[in-house]
Amino acid sequence: MREQDSNLLHSHLPSLPSMPRACLKRHSTIGLNSSRKEKNHCSWSTVNDLILHIEDMSANKGLVCLQDYEQYAHQNLDKNALDYYRSGAGDEYSLELNRTSFKSYRIRPCCLVDVSSVDVSTQVLGTCVSLPVGISPTAMQRMAHPDGECATARVSDKYPTTATSKVMCNKDWGVFAAAGDAGTVFILSTLSTSSVEEVSAAAPHTTKWFQLYIYKDRELTEKLVKRVEDAGYQALVLTVDAPVFGIRRSDVRNKFKLPPHLTLANFKGLHATDVTESKGGSGINEYVLSLFDPALSWEDINWLKSITKLPIILKGILTAQDAVRGVDAGAAAILVSNHGARQIDSTPASIEVLPEVVKAVGGRVEVYLDGGVRQGTDIFKALALGAKMVFVGRPALWGLTHSGQQGVKNILDILKWELETTFSLTGCNSVQNIRPCMVVHKSFYHKL
Repeated sequence: MREQDSNLLHSHLPSLPSMPRACLKRHSTIGLNSSRKEKNHCSWSTVNDLILHIEDMSANKGLVCLQDYEQYAHQNLDKNALDYYRSGAGDEYSLELNRTSFKSYRIRPCCLVDVSSVDVSTQVLGTCVSLPVGISPTAMQRMAHPDGECATARVSDKYPTTATSKVMCNKDWGVFAAAGDAGTVFILSTLSTSSVEEVSAAAPHTTKWFQLYIYKDRELTEKLVKRVEDAGYQALVLTVDAPVFGIRRSDVRNKFKLPPHLTLANFKGLHATDVTESKGGSGINEYVLSLFDPALSWEDINWLKSITKLPIILKGILTAQDAVRGVDAGAAAILVSNHGARQIDSTPASIEVLPEVVKAVGGRVEVYLDGGVRQGTDIFKALALGAKMVFVGRPALWGLTHSGQQGVKNILDILKWELETTFSLTGCNSVQNIRPCMVVHKSFYHKL
């Protein structure tokens, strides 16, 4: 280790209270190509990677959790964009539930387990990802930063993997610096301000899924699906809970509309620009009411399957019976979600629904979750309750607002750091070690 590297490393030790000293010691003496066997393992492959991580944290001093980035965004985004991103439906009761319901579950750790090597990687739909956290589809990201969806997708491309995750995924991925590291999953919204092709070009090695709304114009929808396939996306995420958009009072008050210098980049003409105007209420709700197909039914999944070979994930499932119907209809996976609590108020939180959906599908397909995930313990709880992976939407927007691509990377860094710490403190060295009994509802401890 170079003297200047060592000085930099130790000068920042106080700012890294969560990092095991053994891990720091290892990286001060051993590099990527060393043949020595070391028990202590963390996610940084070389001392230079560790130093870069330290510098990133130092540059964002004071922003140590997702709530810090949220507060920054609330103070810096313009009201039109901020209220669109943060609002929920109605009284926003379900919006609050999405976060607070995680507190109703208790973690039951296992002690005296060897956690000198911790690996949080997993596989979804046969693809290896470096952590079980992906980016949910969120619309119109260029309101948060000029690079918008392209920046967010690039983070998913560049996110580092670990030596152990290479082993777990049973792939020869080569050196860490190679393009196409496993990263994580990025889901592009139909209502994006960067096109399918732009995002694909910006992040060619990212695992990209496409969130789909079905328009009244089926030919338009079919052409969009064909473009998605041609651009190399690996799955379609069909939103099933939005025949219309919910009443988001802030958008109505603000007469929300997309700023005129932006368009919905996947379309041309009125389909691209109608949302830049308001006829007196929320411009996005008016757009959806005019163009989305409210007559969608389960039979339309068969239509969608007839025009694409991509696996179809159903997003917006909140009941066991709908989950079973979706699997019977041919869904490749279920994404438990209440649409960020933006559709109808008083729906349950996603985490409350997760156990019944997991039980109902009985392992026939993978189950994912989005809604309310804000820290590593939230991720752990969802995994223990049966989710294969979780997705975050608003936190990525807050990171994007702060510093574009780097800000989104910071969000994922924080979640990975917190999740690895949770794994270590619960006696889990991989996702396979998480058992359902490790997370219980608080009522488990209610004794008469």
